[in-house]
Amino acid sequence: MITYEGRLDADLDYALREGSMHFEEKNAVHDTLRRITRRLAELQIPYAVVGGMAMFAHGFRRFTEYVDLLVTRESMQLISQQLEGLGYVHPPGSRNKLRDTATGVRIEFLITGGFPGDGKPKPVAFPDPAAVAVDIDGIHYVGLETLVELKLASGTAPHRLKDLADVQELVRTLSLPRTFAERIAPYVREKFYELWDALAAGPSNDQG
Repeated sequence: MITYEGRLDADLDYALREGSMHFEEKNAVHDTLRRITRRLAELQIPYAVVGGMAMFAHGFRRFTEYVDLLVTRESMQLISQQLEGLGYVHPPGSRNKLRDTATGVRIEFLITGGFPGDGKPKPVAFPDPAAVAVDIDGIHYVGLETLVELKLASGTAPHRLKDLADVQELVRTLSLPRTFAERIAPYVREKFYELWDALAAGPSNDQG
């Protein structure tokens, strides 16, 4: 099976088309998102989209190669039972990922109770999707506060510094006020202030 990311690497014309269509919400990743969330809704499985596609839905539009979904451990077991072999396959060696056989796009599942970034225990854990999901155009996404919280907690790991850059892009693009920090967990609040202040001090900043 040809993976989506493999095809992007191998075919420049395809990659350029996919990149352009992504921002029109018509490419393989968006198709995969709509298909998997529709199947989960049919199975009455609570979920919430996280990661790059959640950022896209909240207003920071960037390209991403895969779909991230938050589910409970019980739901993950049901997903494997109900979907594997029916349009989806588990990549070798993983039980918390699926690949859409029609598009080749990878779907990664984050499990309630796990910890962002390095997986080590911390005050911020992946929440129950039913408690944090918001409906945007018929698809359930984590709310903006939860998205920022998880990105900041993940960014505490040295190999996940891009998550901190993502938060800065959300602040910049959505013009989030400094007081937004009061809406997120104390554990990540100081890091939000630090990132916000760095943007405010920048020469091209438009924050007030």
